[in-house]
Amino acid sequence: MNTAPGNITQNMTRAGRICFNFLFPFALLGAFIFILFISLPYEIFLALLGLMGIYFVPPAGKESVIPLGISLGIPWWLIGTAIAMMDIVSTLFMILNFDLALKIPILGDRWMRSFMEHGEEFFAKHRWIEKFSSLGLAIFVMIPMQGTGGISTPIVGRMIGIPGKNVLLAVITGSLAGCYLIALGSEFIKDLFIADIKLGAGAVIIIALLFAGGVFLWNKNKRKLRERTP
Repeated sequence: MNTAPGNITQNMTRAGRICFNFLFPFALLGAFIFILFISLPYEIFLALLGLMGIYFVPPAGKESVIPLGISLGIPWWLIGTAIAMMDIVSTLFMILNFDLALKIPILGDRWMRSFMEHGEEFFAKHRWIEKFSSLGLAIFVMIPMQGTGGISTPIVGRMIGIPGKNVLLAVITGSLAGCYLIALGSEFIKDLFIADIKLGAGAVIIIALLFAGGVFLWNKNKRKLRERTP
C-alpha cells in the first residue's frame, strides 16, 4: 500500500475539494435563507420559504409559484429573487457535482440519464443546435415551463459543450429576467383586480389563453421531434 506523504496530501486535497463542491451550494442557500429570516416579518418569511420548497415539487413552476407569492402579498422583486435563487443554487450544485448527481436515486439514475439519452439522440441529428451560445441557454431557462430550470439547463449546457461558468451566468441572467417578468406581470394583474375586477379577470383570461397556446405549440413541437428521432 502506497502511503507516501505526497499521496496522502493529494487524497486529502481531493476529498476536501469534493466536500467543498457538495456543501458550497447548500451553504449559499443557507446564507440566503438566513438573510431572509433576519430581514423579513416572520409570516412573510414562512410563506416565502414554503414557496421556495414548493417550486421543486412537480408540476409547480415559475408561472404558478410566483403569482401565488404575489397574491400572498410578497413584493414582486422578493419572490422573483427567491425563486431565481433556487435555479441558481441547483445549477451550481449540478455544475460542481454532475457525476455525483448521476448517482442520486431517481434524480440521477432515472431522470438525468433518461434526459441525456434522449438528448444525445436528438443532438445526433441536429448538430446545428450546438451553435447555441450562453444566450441560447439564458432564453431556455427564461421559458416558464417545467423542465427548463436550474437542473435541466446544466445538462443541456454540458451536452452542447458550454463551460460551467457560462452555464451559471446564463442561468443567473435568464432566471432573474424570467422571474422578474412573471412577478411584474402578476403584480400588474393584481393591481388591475384591485382597480376593476372585470379588467383583472379579462387580463387573466387573455394570459391563460396565451399560455395554453404556448403549451400546445411546445408539446406539438416535442411530438414532432420524437417522431423524427427513431
